[in-house]
Amino acid sequence: MQRRDALAEADPILTQSDSYLVDYDRQETERNPRLGNRLRLLIMISLPLALALGGGLYWYLTRDLVSTDNAYVRQDIVAVSSDVGGRISEVLVRENEQVEAGDVLFRIDSEPYEVALAQANAQVAAAQVNFGELRTKYQGTTAEITKARKDIEFATAEYERQRQLAEKGFTTKARLDEARHALDVAEADFNNAQADAAEARSALATGSQVPGINPDLAAARARRDKALLDLRRTQVRAPVSGRISQTDRLQVGQMMITGVPAVSIVANDRSWIEANFKETQLDRIRPGQRADVKLDAYSGVRLKGHVASIGGGTGSEFSVLPAQNANGNWVKVTQRVPVRIAIDEPSPRPLIAGLSSDVTVNVGD
Repeated sequence: MQRRDALAEADPILTQSDSYLVDYDRQETERNPRLGNRLRLLIMISLPLALALGGGLYWYLTRDLVSTDNAYVRQDIVAVSSDVGGRISEVLVRENEQVEAGDVLFRIDSEPYEVALAQANAQVAAAQVNFGELRTKYQGTTAEITKARKDIEFATAEYERQRQLAEKGFTTKARLDEARHALDVAEADFNNAQADAAEARSALATGSQVPGINPDLAAARARRDKALLDLRRTQVRAPVSGRISQTDRLQVGQMMITGVPAVSIVANDRSWIEANFKETQLDRIRPGQRADVKLDAYSGVRLKGHVASIGGGTGSEFSVLPAQNANGNWVKVTQRVPVRIAIDEPSPRPLIAGLSSDVTVNVGD
């Protein structure tokens, strides 16, 4: 009231207009007493109805969609280790560098392996010399067998001649005994020559595993191949193409232990999404259904995919310490099951292992 009096004093014309509008509204309200009630009733009915229609429309549009925000980008990570031990002599890669399969990542000091290869070559040469001697010895035993056979033929003929003379009384018994002794000696020499030949032949014999090759020579060649392989492995190469990481472990002069992972390569051509759906959402999910993937890191990037497979166990089953519910304090917790989502189109932005994403599966297909 005081404010209106102040306005009246400031502007009498405005006060008269305001009074006129108030009087007009009062007259209209008195003329239509039910207008305000109808307006309020219309608002009270239309607002819940609009909410119900909106909820029904949302349900209709999303009734065949199952979604989760517990999803992450997964990529194959290959741990690279050295097949031989030694000190690192050279590092040829940097952190997060893109490498191709077959590229040299780092080198190990090759001098000890070069020495081992030289020793293996010497062993092969010694085995070849030994094999040559055995072959010569075997050839010599063959000549001895031939000579012994001829000696037997001569001793046999001499013994028969002395026997016939002895029957006619033209020779002595001593001469006959000498002829028989010579025949026995010739036969013994022949048997010895055959035994020497068999021994030499057995030394030259090839086993069924290495046909046509002397076993000692085959073993020496295998040791040489092993030394050559170890020498080649002093150059550690990338087994797959991808982005290399953890190169800080590679320091020149550091001792590399066989089989211990040195660096990791994230294969950029093997990406998929691991979506952890609730067990209550799996009822309608099937392999082959279409899926939409939205990456949190890249706004506006949506990828098309499909359900590749459903995990064989819940996440808790594959944890280091699975939950044990066989006790009196058991509390039922909704489990999560990993669902593999295959990406059907190339991403316009690089996919990084571990990125968060939202996955929506169209279970109406």
